[in-house]
Amino acid sequence: MERVIIAGVDRSARSRVAADWAAREALRRGLPLRVVHVAPPENLDPVEQWPYRPDTVAGHVVAELTARHPSLTVRAANLTGAPVPELRSASTHAELVVLGLRGEGQHTRTPLGSTAAALATGCAGPLLLVPGTLAGLDVPGHTDAVTVGVDARDPSGGALGFAFEAARQHGVPLHAVHAWALPASAAASLLPLPEQERAAREDHEEDLLTDALRPWHGKYPDVEVRADVLLFPPAEALAHASGTSGLVVIGRHTAPGPTALALLKHARCPVAVVPS
Repeated sequence: MERVIIAGVDRSARSRVAADWAAREALRRGLPLRVVHVAPPENLDPVEQWPYRPDTVAGHVVAELTARHPSLTVRAANLTGAPVPELRSASTHAELVVLGLRGEGQHTRTPLGSTAAALATGCAGPLLLVPGTLAGLDVPGHTDAVTVGVDARDPSGGALGFAFEAARQHGVPLHAVHAWALPASAAASLLPLPEQERAAREDHEEDLLTDALRPWHGKYPDVEVRADVLLFPPAEALAHASGTSGLVVIGRHTAPGPTALALLKHARCPVAVVPS
């Protein structure tokens, strides 16, 4: 089976930002890019075909990418059906699937589109969701670090492997974030937790994160790692990190859950959702 990166596109400018991110990632990995557009099976009236017919969407994007990246190996694929199942099927053997956080026709105040949310729960491989105003690690003004969310008690090997490899490929540091919380009894107490006990708990969380990262240091000795243990809800900690990161990576066990969905709604940089 051919290794390939897939970019899901529509007629919005936001999807073109995602497609350009996918093109640069394909070039970096030395892989071909497949630009996929899914159109509904029924015939559309002329208004719905503006500014061009659905069957030409992928071709338009390919032409733009080829002009911008002459050495890119890319082809268009026009599919018919519902976007989510068609993209899931197309992505079964893909190395990476890339699309925008929101699609065409969705309100600008909608932070996370329905297709992106649905694929985040069931894409067969890594899914990269790109905000419409950013294109990833090469955006001026953003730091170049890759941030990975780590549950130090149950670390996701898929997310850690993806994050370390992304940091290695881009030649950037890795920021490992483990968010923790005080026990429910301490959080509900009217009395503050004694500083000594709080410090002891934080030291324990740091030890857990160190243990979770230790095997990856050996596999990626050249990747600089900065580990952070933060007393914040995970989504809040990662959303804050996304303001300066070039890429945030999170793991997906069976479904993204409230933490991942909350992060996706507030992300300010591309977010990779990686199956465990």
